[in-house]
This record gives sequence, structure tokens and C-alpha cells, in this order.
Amino acid sequence: MRAIRHRRRSIPALAALAAVAVAAPVLLTATPAAAAHGPREGRLAKELVEEVTARGAYRHLAKFQQIADANGGNRAAGTPGHAASAAYVHDTLKRAGYQVSYQDFDIYEAHTKTEKTTVLGGAESRELATAAFTFTKSTPAGGLTAPIALARVDETPGCDAADYPAGAFTGKIALVKRGTCTFVEKQKAAAAAGAIGVIVYNHSGTTPVRGGFSSPADGVIPSAGITLADGEALTAAAAKGEVTLRLDLDQEHVKKTTRNVVAETRGGRSDRVVTVGAHLDSVPEGPGINDNGSGSAGLLEVALKLADEGANKKGKGPANKVRFAWWSAEELGLLGSEHYVAQLSEKQKKDIALYLNFDMIASPNPAQFVYDGDDSDKTGAGAGPAGSAQIEALINGFLDKKGKPHEGSDFDGRSDYGPFIANGIPAGGTFTGAEGVKTAEQAKRYGGTAGAPYDPNYHGAGDTLKNLDLKAFDTNLDVIAHAVGTYAESLRSLGK
Repeated sequence: MRAIRHRRRSIPALAALAAVAVAAPVLLTATPAAAAHGPREGRLAKELVEEVTARGAYRHLAKFQQIADANGGNRAAGTPGHAASAAYVHDTLKRAGYQVSYQDFDIYEAHTKTEKTTVLGGAESRELATAAFTFTKSTPAGGLTAPIALARVDETPGCDAADYPAGAFTGKIALVKRGTCTFVEKQKAAAAAGAIGVIVYNHSGTTPVRGGFSSPADGVIPSAGITLADGEALTAAAAKGEVTLRLDLDQEHVKKTTRNVVAETRGGRSDRVVTVGAHLDSVPEGPGINDNGSGSAGLLEVALKLADEGANKKGKGPANKVRFAWWSAEELGLLGSEHYVAQLSEKQKKDIALYLNFDMIASPNPAQFVYDGDDSDKTGAGAGPAGSAQIEALINGFLDKKGKPHEGSDFDGRSDYGPFIANGIPAGGTFTGAEGVKTAEQAKRYGGTAGAPYDPNYHGAGDTLKNLDLKAFDTNLDVIAHAVGTYAESLRSLGK
């Protein structure tokens, strides 16, 4: 799961970035309408839940760890580690009888050489912990030196022109609080107000904001992140008088090619496609076994058990076509799923009945989150497209029957459901938490440690096979199995 926050209604098209490097079929072969499966309805879901186990899926996690260990410690998009992961998934599914293809597309990789913020003035200058935004524009050699100007802090900090008083930001470095809108929107609003650089400070935690943009083309002015404490200290100092910073960023952008893996059942109605996805890439800093080897392994195991149930045998497959997808470059900004959805025709989009997303389902200090399809929590973005509420209800109902506590999670645009929602496709899914901090109430509900992140190893070298909660993993594997089995047989709960 990426650290970048996107508003779900403003996901960029990325047409230039997502140019196809190697043509690949979209796997939408027309299939005659399947016979009614009334007597079987509900049975497939039950059988998949019984057959899919954490022990079975663990072998895929172990393979992803082995691949990362053999390839510099990571499985990031555009690296040999990701290519080997994609080949493993592709070949495993091919042997199981699925129609499988690669979908290649171009990405850019950012290499940061310098990321420094220095507070000038007084007896001594001091440096702040700084994280250059991915695909930022570099500063001139030696950095930018300018006073800071404070963007208004409200419910949408630094998101709108009104947050930047006229004339107050010209030739200055904008200091903006993280939250609500995308980093691109904050940066563009600051640039439009005349700022020559932007620094975003965190809204929680003790680490700098690690933000970024979807491509180098989005980098308008030099942009970086700092910690909450440093941001608040600068804000307090600026209220008393002028504060001058030197922002020094040097980043190189390298073009690469990466690939999605897409597999679908040979039978089932191709105008009622059940699409299930997880991102396969890690961040460069670690092997990404929870983020998102867990979701990727879960999908792979469910797909294999579905094949064992005859999904790819003539006359035995489910009523509806099931399509599994392993996205690349999610950590760079949902690029794989965005590319996939962007190249679909309008009819192909309408043929997708729903999208299920599973990203981080074995966090070591987990909570059980279910995407809030009906906006009943009334936080952040609104409800998902029609049908999303029913998906949430299906998952919640299953967890309730299993006696598993759960709670809602906003569609905040941080994972691969984003492009599907933006195109009106109902979506849902689960995850067990990323860098957020577990509350005391959640610790009572789920166990674990209050005041600690759901995944202390999020986007780090410690996201390994040793740092997982396999009970949470098992619960979410059951969720995937139940949802896939249910929708493969019938879309009745969606009103279709």
C-alpha cells in the first residue's frame, strides 16, 4: 500500500506514462452464457473457505521472500525481484489452466541524491529530517533559499487557492500540512500562488512525510516532506517573525518497463466479470511480504483452489467469469491498475460487475478493516459506486458469522480500488492496517499493542516473512474465498 493519498475522484489518466511497451491481450474472450447454477449457489463459497488455508498460502509468501533475498532485498516495480515474482504468479496460474497474460507498461523510477532542509538564521543553522517527494523537480545546484509562508490549516489544508493568500507566497517556500487532498493538488495550488518550493509536514507520527507524484510530469516545483514536530516548530517560529530555509533536492528519473499479470477462468459469462486484485510490487526498501505479498499470496491460493473446483474445465466452471490481477507499480501511484482500467473500452468496463481489492492482510499488529462502501462511517470520501454497499455488507456478514470483529475503512484512494471506483465500478475488500496507530479500543477488540502502528515494518526492510500475523492472514483468506465463491456463482446480492 502506497503512502500517497489520492482523492478518489481526481485520479490522473496518466496516458503518457502508461504507454504499452509490449502489446498484450486484455483477456475478454466472449463466452456463451453459462447455465444457471441455482442448486450450487452458496456451495462454491463454502468449499473454497474450507479448502483455502494460511498454511497453503504461506508457501507463496515464502517464495516471495526467497525472490527478494535473491534480488537485492526487494521486489519493486521495474526490478528483477518484481519480474521474478510476476513470472512465478504467471507460471503457477498457467499450470492451473487459467488464461494468463502479461500487460507491460512504462514507469519511471526516482533516484534521490540529495534531500536536505536547513533552517537558517540565528547563531546556528540546523538541518531537518527530510524526504524528497517521488518525482519532485530538483532545486538549482546549492538549493533554494527563501522565507517560508504558511498555508492555511483547516479541514482541507493547502488544497485550495483560498489557503494561499494573494501575494503572500510569491518567491517563498510554502509550508503545508498533510491531509485530505493529493500531494499533486497541494503542490499545484502552492505553485499557482507563486511559491518556488513546497514542504509538507506530517499530520501524525515521528517520521517525515514520504509523498510523491505519479510521474515526473507532475513535479512543478521542488517538493519534500518533514515531520509533524518540525512542521509545528516552523509554524510557531513563523508566527513570531520571518523564517528562512534552504531546500536542496536532487533527484534523477529513470524510465523502465514493468508488467501486470492478469488471469481469468476459461468459462463463465464475460459480461459479468468478477475482478479481484492485489499489487505484487514492494517498495525498494524491503521485500514487501505483508505489503503486499500477503494480498498477492491470498489471491494466488484462492485462484488455485478455484481451479481445483473445476473453474477451467468445460461445463464445470462458475456462472460468472472470474478475473484475477496482480498489479505492478502500485507503490509508485497505482500505475498498474490505472493503466489497466485506462485501456479498457466502455463496454469492457461495464462488463466488470465488481472489483475486490486486498492490500496488506497480515499486519503484525492488526485491526480488521472493511472498505466502507456505504459511507456509514461518514469520514473522508463518500460512498463507493452503486453495489459497493452490498459488497461491504457481504464481507461484514461473513465476518459476523465467523465471530470476527471488524470496522470500516474509508476509500481514501491509497490502493488499487481507486481507478475502478473512478470509473463507476463497485468495489470492496479488506486490509489489516499500515502505518496508522492502533487505539486502546482496537487493542481490546483485536488484541495487540495500543499506541503502536498496525505494521511497524511498513515500507521498510523489516517487512519480512518473520513479521506477519498469520491468524489475521487466515481470516482474510477466508474473506477472499467467500467473496470470490459467492460472486462467481451469483451476483444476486448486487441486484444483477
